Amino acid sequence: MNRVILLSLAYFIILIYPSFGQSGILDMKNQLSLQSTLNFGDDLTGQLGGRYIPTLSIKGNLKKNRSVDAEISVNSYANFYYADEKFNEHDWKLKPYRIWLRYFSPRFEIRAGLQKISFGSASILRPLMWFDKIDYRDPLQLTDGVYGLLGRYYFQNNANIWLWALYGNKDTKGWEIAPTRKNRAEYGGRLQIPFLTGEIAVSYHCRHADYSAFYVMQPGITEPFFTDQLLGFDAKLDIGPGIWFEYTWKINDDENILFVKNEHYLNIGMDYTFGLGNGLNIITEYFRFNSNTSNNYSTIALNYPLGIMNRIITAVYYNWDTKDLYRFISVQRDYDYLTLNLMAFWNPENVSIYGSPEGRNLMAGKGLQVMAILDF
Repeated sequence: MNRVILLSLAYFIILIYPSFGQSGILDMKNQLSLQSTLNFGDDLTGQLGGRYIPTLSIKGNLKKNRSVDAEISVNSYANFYYADEKFNEHDWKLKPYRIWLRYFSPRFEIRAGLQKISFGSASILRPLMWFDKIDYRDPLQLTDGVYGLLGRYYFQNNANIWLWALYGNKDTKGWEIAPTRKNRAEYGGRLQIPFLTGEIAVSYHCRHADYSAFYVMQPGITEPFFTDQLLGFDAKLDIGPGIWFEYTWKINDDENILFVKNEHYLNIGMDYTFGLGNGLNIITEYFRFNSNTSNNYSTIALNYPLGIMNRIITAVYYNWDTKDLYRFISVQRDYDYLTLNLMAFWNPENVSIYGSPEGRNLMAGKGLQVMAILDF
């Protein structure tokens, strides 16, 4: 079903482009990345891979200050995995990354298709990570999109309202542990308004989830499909340092007996750029997740430019409940079209946060990662 929708949307974009005439703008961008990761455990393991993401952007101006634009991109990758002193496993895939069409004016927009939906104030561990899986440590900031319809309206005082409806998303998103029930739509919205020196917002999302994988040992429950509701609050103020608060309250169905009724995700954070040398930016956050179990994290991240072309980024996450410590340091060098990234990491063997877009966690344990990113 998704393939039919995407192909129909792609063909529609191609067909309407000539109608823009000379006002149409066509732009093609490409991103090619090569990556190698080594894990220094009891046995040396590793990964060697490449990724190519071409992106076609189209924009056309209509009458009465209205415009239409679209984006089509594909995520293609191949990985080879090293273990037992040889490359003994591989995977590859070609899949849609973004295919969307948008109609917009200065104060209104509506976007349909496979798209990225992301909001909130937190930077590292985000309670409002509802529809993406962006890893702060990832130089590419990759995340799969969601199939849906998103509308936004911007008021004159800079307040804005979002409404969305999602359909056909079979994989888990954000903090989800169960996929959405097949052939069921999801819906929600967000209201964001100016507040003092920043903004505050409230968000809501509702879906019908498939918890079959958790109820295989519960023969008395033959239809483990339950409603999940998410209610989010966030605020950010600039008072010299930037400070923020982000919270998600997840309400589980009463009949979903394997999980507590209420789950809570909380982030309180601050960032500030000190006038030291080229400018040292520091982000610190406290994150708490409370469900059947609780986890409390403290995080600190430092970002320092070493001149115009180089920068160093380092971060430490600490789980107060499991006593796990996550550490990484990255050195990045930028050219006009090329970015080189060298990362060293030292994490627990069994990690409880993040994961790669391909479902593997390549940054468990101790290791190194080298990545070259070419944008052209």
